[in-house]
Amino acid sequence: MSNAASSFKVLVIDDSNTIRRSAEIFLKQGGHEVVLAEDGFDALAKVNDYQPQLIFCDILMPRLDGYQTCAIIKRNAKFAGVPVVMLSSKDGVFDKARGRMVGAQDYLTKPFTKDQLLKAVQQFGAISQGAS
Repeated sequence: MSNAASSFKVLVIDDSNTIRRSAEIFLKQGGHEVVLAEDGFDALAKVNDYQPQLIFCDILMPRLDGYQTCAIIKRNAKFAGVPVVMLSSKDGVFDKARGRMVGAQDYLTKPFTKDQLLKAVQQFGAISQGAS
């Protein structure tokens, strides 16, 4: 039963197939459920259907970038409490600040390791569980 308590529904949004696949493998090895989205529009439909407990969102994507995607998710009262961790290939102070402005909880620099990814899930996945 303790395993179920630490298993989270995670949405990974990235336009890179390589990043999506490696995130999926790492997360599944960590015992989590994973849904993948290849851009912001794809993600918005999946957030609604799937109701993830944690979202990893790439910053640089076509059509709708990560900041816009995060802001739209956070504007929806139903999902405002879902933690979003931004993914970026740049480790910039400006990017981190901008991520916080749109409501992101944290920032992970790509390429990330399995440990970094799973640590973020453990750290932030619990937030969306509420104080129950």
